[in-house]
Amino acid sequence: MTDTDNDGVGRGSTEALTDDPRPDGLRSVPSLVLVNTGNGKGKSSSAFGVMLRALAVDWQVAVCQFIKSSDWQVGEEKIGRQLGVDWHAFGDGFTWDSNDLEADIAHARTGWDQAKQIIAAGDHQLVILDELTYLCTWGWLDESEVVATVTARPEHVNVVITGRDAPESFVEIADTVTDMTEVKHAYQQGIRAKRGIDY
Repeated sequence: MTDTDNDGVGRGSTEALTDDPRPDGLRSVPSLVLVNTGNGKGKSSSAFGVMLRALAVDWQVAVCQFIKSSDWQVGEEKIGRQLGVDWHAFGDGFTWDSNDLEADIAHARTGWDQAKQIIAAGDHQLVILDELTYLCTWGWLDESEVVATVTARPEHVNVVITGRDAPESFVEIADTVTDMTEVKHAYQQGIRAKRGIDY
């Protein structure tokens, strides 16, 4: 039996499928929870692809970033703001650059409090919680509180969570989980992140 993605294209086979691989009894739901995790590149990029789809159908979108600083001026933030996304950068940058981890933790928790309010308010059909997994795996946030917030969200609010090492509790509440696997990365060849490709 051949694995398939949601487009019905077989993986691990050289032949095109002739039978429709979609299960019977497909149904619609008011909202979904997506988790993009793994050690490969593309977790946030995939989330921002969903952001563009949501904007294309006139959804209100909010992005909450928990590592990247607003000082970084990343490309997705620039275009997101131009397109009307409510963008919140709660991060202070990478922990290895930090001079005060306690301040970083406090900042992250304040950011999570705001993200909870954004989700609960129900003003957005899509809320992206970018790099949120790190705050839980580092012990900065209680993952059970995140699970409770996402589970109790207004029924029309879709949520995308990104970051490595997603806790099993996130996987359990998600409708779709994608594990990005690193096969090769430019960093390994000593190549710096490239503006327009990486940020």
